[in-house]
Amino acid sequence: MKFVDLTSQSKTEWRKEFDRRYVPPNELVEQVHEILSRIRAEGDSALVDFVRRFDKTELSPKALRVAQEEIALALGHLDPELRDALSASKENVQEFAQRSRRTDWQAENVQGAMVGERFDPIRRVGIYVPAGTAPLVSSAIMTVAIASAVGVPEIAAVSPVSGSTQMNSALLAALDMAGATEIYKIGGAHAIGALAFGTESIRPVEKIFGPGNAFVTEAKRQVFGYVAVDLLPGPSEILVLADRSAVPEWVAADLMAQAEHGPGTVVAVASWERRTLESVQNAIEKSLPAFSRQGFLKEVLAERTYLVLIRDREQAVAFANAFAPEHLTIVTEDAAELAPAVTAAGAIFLGNYSPVAAGDFIAGPSHELPTGGAAKSFGGLTADQFQHRTSIVQLDRESLQKSLPFILSFSKAEKLDAHGASAQIRFRKDTN
Repeated sequence: MKFVDLTSQSKTEWRKEFDRRYVPPNELVEQVHEILSRIRAEGDSALVDFVRRFDKTELSPKALRVAQEEIALALGHLDPELRDALSASKENVQEFAQRSRRTDWQAENVQGAMVGERFDPIRRVGIYVPAGTAPLVSSAIMTVAIASAVGVPEIAAVSPVSGSTQMNSALLAALDMAGATEIYKIGGAHAIGALAFGTESIRPVEKIFGPGNAFVTEAKRQVFGYVAVDLLPGPSEILVLADRSAVPEWVAADLMAQAEHGPGTVVAVASWERRTLESVQNAIEKSLPAFSRQGFLKEVLAERTYLVLIRDREQAVAFANAFAPEHLTIVTEDAAELAPAVTAAGAIFLGNYSPVAAGDFIAGPSHELPTGGAAKSFGGLTADQFQHRTSIVQLDRESLQKSLPFILSFSKAEKLDAHGASAQIRFRKDTN
């Protein structure tokens, strides 16, 4: 763990010390470009080759798609307690999605024209669900279930298998329960390529969603523009603002929960009370032996865990906004007063009884959130990202006549006389 004293540092120094903005290495960019190029040119033959090379699995093009018999078997063997957890999470996530989806509207503008917006579900989406170091069944709910709630008719889910022709049964069941209409046993950059460009076995999608490793994220970046993408989320992050009202063992538990995600994860606790930081540090060291993912935990604790001493509450807010964490937990006596001043965080958790794990699994908002400081510019995954927006404009003769002087003025200023003529012709007697 690294102790950092910010009490005498400027904002410029904070940004330098905690800058997590990611620039992909050239080697990665080139590797992903090659993979995507082959998928686009060769389709299924390249796809099964990459599955063989990277996932150590022999699958024919036909076997890439999960059969209904496999899904039924997975549902039949689903642990009842996990089924209940998935159902509860889906209910909360879809309720949240329904409340946050955008709705159609129309109104008259100043000249009397009818204007408005229409929001339709995207027709076909692709959703990536990681299954590398752990089968993230919660990610199925936090992505696929939102698409289903919005009414997306075609939801193609992809997730890798490794050394097996079978997908993790719990993850497969979760994808089906969440509302996936197609499920494919592919992962990595080649899965993103298949979704973007299509192959003989997989039809292309209109937008790609979901977190993944560096290859997946870089592939999403490279296909952006050819298709739409949601976010480019990277390794998990948490920042905790704490004072003496925080329970050190609980803060430590939240930090460890994110640290177990492993490589690249960043965890930090900031306080204006040195004793609070020391108590959290002691709690982390005491709890470490109890957890199973020791390799991941020890790496994150050694390389990317920060104990940050700050001056006061004002600096706490400034630091949080400069850090722009994926998850921000505020456990201070005045948490409700501090929270509105934080404008750069993927999600905010208030109080001692709000562990990030609740947001990861059950609370309602999607756990796919911006990382690496991107929360300054982006929010997390929401229902409206599964909707296609179309603006609607309808003028009658009267409203067009009132608009005509302004159209002609713009046309003249921009030297686009055909624009003005296209409106003016509607008032010429010889065309009426």
